[in-house]
Amino acid sequence: MTSQTTLGKLGPGDGVPSGSAPDRGLRGHPWVTLVTVAVGVMMVALDGTIVAIANPAIQNDLGASLADVQWITNAYFLALAVALITAGKLGDRFGHRQTFLIGVAGFAASSGAIGLSGSIGAVIVFRVFQGLFGALLMPAALGLLRATFPAEKLNMAIGIWGMVIGASTAGGPILGGVLVEHVNWQSVFFINVPVGILAVVLGVLILLDHRAENRPRSFDILGIVLLSASMFALVWALIKAPEWGWGSGQTWLYIIGSVVGFALFSFWETKVREPLIPLAMFRSVPLSAGVVLMVLMAIAFMGGLFFVTFYLQNVHGMSPVDAGLHLLPLTAMMIVASPLAGAAITRVGPRIPLAGGMTCTAIAMYGISTLQTDSGSGVMSLWFALLGLGLAPVMVGATEVIVGNAPMELSGVAGGLQQAAMQIGGSLGTAVLGAVMASKVDSDLAGNWADAGLPELSPAQAHQASEAVQVGVAPVPPGTPAEIAGKISDVAHDTFISGMSLASLVAAGVAVVAVAVAFLTKRGDNAEAGAGMGHI
Repeated sequence: MTSQTTLGKLGPGDGVPSGSAPDRGLRGHPWVTLVTVAVGVMMVALDGTIVAIANPAIQNDLGASLADVQWITNAYFLALAVALITAGKLGDRFGHRQTFLIGVAGFAASSGAIGLSGSIGAVIVFRVFQGLFGALLMPAALGLLRATFPAEKLNMAIGIWGMVIGASTAGGPILGGVLVEHVNWQSVFFINVPVGILAVVLGVLILLDHRAENRPRSFDILGIVLLSASMFALVWALIKAPEWGWGSGQTWLYIIGSVVGFALFSFWETKVREPLIPLAMFRSVPLSAGVVLMVLMAIAFMGGLFFVTFYLQNVHGMSPVDAGLHLLPLTAMMIVASPLAGAAITRVGPRIPLAGGMTCTAIAMYGISTLQTDSGSGVMSLWFALLGLGLAPVMVGATEVIVGNAPMELSGVAGGLQQAAMQIGGSLGTAVLGAVMASKVDSDLAGNWADAGLPELSPAQAHQASEAVQVGVAPVPPGTPAEIAGKISDVAHDTFISGMSLASLVAAGVAVVAVAVAFLTKRGDNAEAGAGMGHI
């Protein structure tokens, strides 16, 4: 098609609710719309990390196994990753206001249900619902911002949106630690209920229903099934690879299945009249580069940060709250730098800020690779702050590149792509860097153990010790004399540091590749398709 709306230009009725003119006052105001969607997005971002702090208390209270506790996190991320693009399409079809409100209300209700659950099975089921409703909410939020803000203000809006996500993600462990320590684990979920109610009330009063003239009119059911199955197989393989092993037949069965599924999906999308994801979107080199950049950023950030939390808690012996406080430089820098990054991208375009951001990320991950067991808070804060400074322009710029280079009628799908890229990148980073850590610990532990003059371990004991050391825990048996316990702790922490160092160097290498990808991006060709309406 070559009509204006297909290219992202608004027709006479686009960007406003069907059958109504833009309201005066606060209703539909771009900045108040931003505040409204930020309240909802905050819940989903916070839930990604706050729950990890509550897991030990949930395990004790409900008598759950380690595998059950892992599923509290896996079920949420799996549902979120699988449903994001389809949820974005629902927003394009029925309106982002409706899907945002349904997502917020469902997420808050699921959170309340988890707090009332008396079994681990119920917690896991409602975590799946949390992920599904979160998938509705996130792309809709981006779609609303795209439709409400004019092009010259969109980067600043996305900057603040990214700031909220970054601050919520990094602040989750601090808030979770306070709630679990001083209230109970249920409060970690109950806190979403009043936040969700506030977001729904604001949404009903403030948000306008923006629908593009060329929005989808039908559903690509087979495309949804093929994409969902392929995403499930890929994310499932990444989640289970540490347990099954990267060389196992099960892992590769799911990986090959996902590749075949994506190939079938791509073929089908060329045949259906209204595809779930028009593959012509990826003819845009900047959009494709933005998706790749988001994956690479998430690999470096989420994969690298995964081991930092173990380093702070298990090597330095910090409480969850103290560990969260030590990450405040990262959070604070993201809060400060995200709006500034939005302004810089508006002025000079995305390439230089994105390349500069990934360069800072690479340097920060290299710095983290130099941390030792006795590194002080000042050194850690320097690298964490530099990491936050690097991530801010990437969160903002890559999002604008993806959403801004997509046609207006596909803004929800573009938002889903952005979020799915981040989820897949995070899962890939944790899995791949986890494999790097495991391999390094397995290769170094036996030699370090022998060099310390410790008694030789049986194969079963060596395996158990390796698993403990991979998360920074010293495998000291009860009743071990203090001198021997000290040697075991030294060996465990030194070996963990060597694994974290290598994993961080790999993350730095990924960030360097992302610097090159950043130069393929450019300002969104269709950013001006957003609203010129509303008052700024």
